[in-house]
Amino acid sequence: MVKVNGVYYEDEVEPRKLLVDFLRENLNLTGTKIGCDTSTCGACTVLLNGKSVKSCTILAVQADGKEITTIEGLSSYSKLSPVQQAFKDNFALQCGFCTAGMVVQAHYILSEKREMTEEEVRDMIHGNICRCTGYQNIVNAILDASRRMRA
Repeated sequence: MVKVNGVYYEDEVEPRKLLVDFLRENLNLTGTKIGCDTSTCGACTVLLNGKSVKSCTILAVQADGKEITTIEGLSSYSKLSPVQQAFKDNFALQCGFCTAGMVVQAHYILSEKREMTEEEVRDMIHGNICRCTGYQNIVNAILDASRRMRA
């Protein structure tokens, strides 16, 4: 049994099935992207028991008894989270492929430390690749979200 975005699920899975595949195929949570299958790009980033992980490096069976938050679980139906709103307001979306992983990573970063410098933000997102080279807008969005969350 696993808790995903506040909902409990129980399912039998192949021992070799990756968490990213379980989320996408079994639960139809397609916001988590498959980018590289080598943990290089960060598009598949989710929160596992509150910690940022790349779901292409974890087997679904390893998540048994744990709590997972995906991009779909970060907002309510009627309101974006402060991080999501900051990404929108700062044009940090570009093609959108890296966006889910970046937003989840930003949530994790800001849960650990609310006030950060641009250099610290860049260091904390180094494991998430933006293929559109939109890093400046992403950094601006995270810094903006940090200000919003402190206010």
